[in-house]
Amino acid sequence: MDIQNTSAPPRAQSAPADNPTRTRRHGGGITHDNTRHTTRFVVIGNHLVQHKELSLLAIGLSCHLQSLPTGAGADIKSLAARFPEGPTRIAAALRELEAHGYLRRERHRTQTGRIVTRTVSCNQPHASRREPVDTGRPPAKRTPPPQRRTVQKSLPAVPQPSSTAPALLQTAIDLLATLRRHDPRLLLSTTDTAHLVPGVAAWLERDVAPGAVRHALTTGLPDDPLRRPAALLAHRLTDRLPPPPPFRTQSAAAVPPPRHPLQNCEGCDRGFRAPESESHCRDCRAAVASLP
Repeated sequence: MDIQNTSAPPRAQSAPADNPTRTRRHGGGITHDNTRHTTRFVVIGNHLVQHKELSLLAIGLSCHLQSLPTGAGADIKSLAARFPEGPTRIAAALRELEAHGYLRRERHRTQTGRIVTRTVSCNQPHASRREPVDTGRPPAKRTPPPQRRTVQKSLPAVPQPSSTAPALLQTAIDLLATLRRHDPRLLLSTTDTAHLVPGVAAWLERDVAPGAVRHALTTGLPDDPLRRPAALLAHRLTDRLPPPPPFRTQSAAAVPPPRHPLQNCEGCDRGFRAPESESHCRDCRAAVASLP
């Protein structure tokens, strides 16, 4: 049977409840073996690491956030991928820091119209919101940062038609306006349309049907998003321009035929020249005549 030591205290003496960090009498408590940091360190205030209301997870998370460089990922998904606590506990810790002024989450709209959330880590609670101290000196004028100008590149040149008949140009405008029905990415502005109209008119006056022009502009487009659809169309109008129709010789004594106005065929929408009384092109008239 073991002999009980009557001189030993019945149980370990605990620190008083009102001061749990008080050093024990018999050499207990923490000591420090510190080495001065010269690189890769961050200054953390005792008001954070010894905070009486924040949880240990919130304190550690705030220390981690203060050590991150500007622009590093600080959302719940990024932090959950970095630490094993999981998104639920990390979200709760972020709410603690936000409630005590060590964290702010602000929503900003980018130049593209997208709304993003920025996480602002504060090394002192609400320090960034304090009013400036009045030193009696006039406030220094801050020079606003120079704004970066976005220079829009000009569109490539397009072929020019030999005729500027209103009917020809209107057919080209209508053709360009309907390209978005075949591919939504080909939605053109008024300025882009005005630039491309002469190129389309140059195709039409070379006896190319509107449907053939539309096919040449809309087929084989890349799958990637089109950053400048008008530039792509201008390149195709120039690179794929068909040759002019065959030249027909005339005798010197022959009287040149009358030059009829250019109009659109009501059957195939093809541009052709004919008297105003004719509403269909030659091919459509031949097709109707061949019907039984």
